[in-house]
Amino acid sequence: MLEILLSGQLQRQIDGNESIAGRIRAAPAGLLIAKMLAGAWRQLPPEPELSASELEEIAPRLLSSGTAGLGWWRLRHSALRAGKVVQQLHQAYRLHTLQAALHQQEIERVFTLLRSASVEPILVKGWAIARCYPEPGLRPYGDLDLCVHPQQYHKAQELLKSSAIGECDVDLHRGFDKLDDRSWDELYARSQLIRLGETEVRVLGPEDHLHLLAVHLLRHGAWRPLWLCDVAVAVESLPAAFDWQLCLGRQRRRADWVACAIGLAHQLLGAEIAHTPVESRAKRLPRWLVPAVIRQWHWCLRPGQRPLALQALLGHLRHPAGLLEEIYFRWDKPIEATIRLKGPFNELPRMPFQLVYLLLRSPELPRQLVKWLRR
Repeated sequence: MLEILLSGQLQRQIDGNESIAGRIRAAPAGLLIAKMLAGAWRQLPPEPELSASELEEIAPRLLSSGTAGLGWWRLRHSALRAGKVVQQLHQAYRLHTLQAALHQQEIERVFTLLRSASVEPILVKGWAIARCYPEPGLRPYGDLDLCVHPQQYHKAQELLKSSAIGECDVDLHRGFDKLDDRSWDELYARSQLIRLGETEVRVLGPEDHLHLLAVHLLRHGAWRPLWLCDVAVAVESLPAAFDWQLCLGRQRRRADWVACAIGLAHQLLGAEIAHTPVESRAKRLPRWLVPAVIRQWHWCLRPGQRPLALQALLGHLRHPAGLLEEIYFRWDKPIEATIRLKGPFNELPRMPFQLVYLLLRSPELPRQLVKWLRR
C-alpha cells in the first residue's frame, strides 16, 4: 500500500536526521508532489492522502511538469474528483491522449521516411517508455528522440530538413552519447522492433533503456518528476529474462548511478525493487540525494522557463529580497554537478562538485550578457 508519503525506510531516515528533515521541510511542494505521484503509474493506484489546499498548491507544478495526467489518474475515484483542480488535471489528461495519437502518426511517418533512405533510427524515451504506462494520456511527450548511426547522422539530418514531414519535432542524436560505455553495434544488436500502427518502431532493449533513463534523469538533475516515474515504470515492467548485469554495465561508477536512480524511484515513489540486485543500494542512498530531488521538484521548472542567469541576477539588484533565493536556485545542482564531473554518489559534501561545475559554466556569462543587452 502506498498510503504513506515515502517508504518506511526513508521516513525513518528523515525522522532520525534533522539536517535532512530541515532541507525537505524547506521544499514542501516537492514533498507533496512525491506524495501525489507515488504509485500513480499503476493500473489501480491507491488514493493519495492530500487535502484540497495541498492539491491546489501543487496543481500548477503538475501541469507544467507533464504529470497532470498521473495526478488525475490517482484522484479520479477520490473524494476530490469533483473539484475544479481535478477537472483541470482531467483536461490535461484528455489533451495528452489526443497528442499521443498525433505523435504516434508522426513516429510512423518519420520512420518510413528515414528507412526509405536506408537509415534505421532507434527511438528512445518518449513513446518508447510511454507504451509501458496503462493509458496513453498518462505520459506526455513532445519531440521524438531518435538516435542514428554516427556515420548516418548528416544524411538523416538533411533528409529531415528537406522533407515535407509536417510539423514533426525530431531531436536527432549522433549515436548514444549518454551511453558512452556501450557501442552502437552492441546497442543495435540488442534493440527490438515494436509494432505501432502500420509500421515497426525500433527501440532499445529493456536493459539498455533502463540504463539510459536512469542516467538521463541524473544528468539533468532530476528536476522533472515525470522522468523518475519513467524509471519506476521501467523497473516494474521488466521482462522475466531481464539481465541486470547488462543493465548496470561494465563501469562500476555508472552502475552505481543507475542503482541510485532506481533507489530514488523506490524511496520517493514506492517503486517495487524486492529481490533485485540493486535492492540494498536502493535502500541506502547518500543522505544528500533525496533532499536534492525534493528541492528540484519544489521549483519544478525546466531550464528554459526561467530567465538567463545573468539577467535574473541583475534584475534582482533592484529587488534584493529575491537575490539570495535566485543565487541558491542557480547554485543548488548537486546531482547534475556530480554526473557532469563523473563523480561518485557517496556521503562526501557536494560543495566541491558544485563549485567546479559553476566555474565550468562561467564562460556562458559573457554570451548571456550580450543576449540581455540586445533585449
